Amino acid sequence: MAGITIHGIPGSPFLRTVEIVLKEKDVPYHLRAMSPAEMRTPEHLGLHPFGRVPIFEQDDFRLYETQAIIRYLDEVFPNPALVPNEPRRRARMNQMIGIIEWYFFPKVGAPIGFNRIIGPRLLGLPADEAAIAQAMPIGRTCFAEFDRLLGSDRYFTGDSISLADIMLAAQLDLFEDCEEGRELILATHALSAWLGRMRERASLLATQPPSALRNAA
Repeated sequence: MAGITIHGIPGSPFLRTVEIVLKEKDVPYHLRAMSPAEMRTPEHLGLHPFGRVPIFEQDDFRLYETQAIIRYLDEVFPNPALVPNEPRRRARMNQMIGIIEWYFFPKVGAPIGFNRIIGPRLLGLPADEAAIAQAMPIGRTCFAEFDRLLGSDRYFTGDSISLADIMLAAQLDLFEDCEEGRELILATHALSAWLGRMRERASLLATQPPSALRNAA
């Protein structure tokens, strides 16, 4: 199998999630970097009718939605496996992914990230402090639960990483660079050390967000 192209905006944690999975599995791919101006253009909507990223193409097969893409990759490139075989560990991975997609990203990561990093630093927009304040209580709930579910394990499903670790690390790596992100992570017991372990992996080192975005944070 070959001919993999990923479409997305560099700096997107969801694009980075797919790239990290590909790097972990040592699968070559081409990144077709999109600009914000391309979002929701007719060309973009022709690839993704909901106007989001990333978009995965492999020869004549096209797929969108990050979960669908990374689960597909784990099936067609099985080594190393990133989905546990044991049912309870697999269920824990799926629970973590659900927390990230339903609670953390839309209610915490997106509003704080936009109002602390993208809006004021890159677009010249004033930060919406009310939106940030509104996000913090659910943020504290998310981080307390991340910390509880990690417990004393090295990774969220035990001694080896899973799709949940990759997805969360792609979200938190840049998020920790803003004030509220640091506050939330420092309030935990084990999460900071886990993030340090993830940041040392070659797959994360090879998929760094653009320096302008990191500097803005």
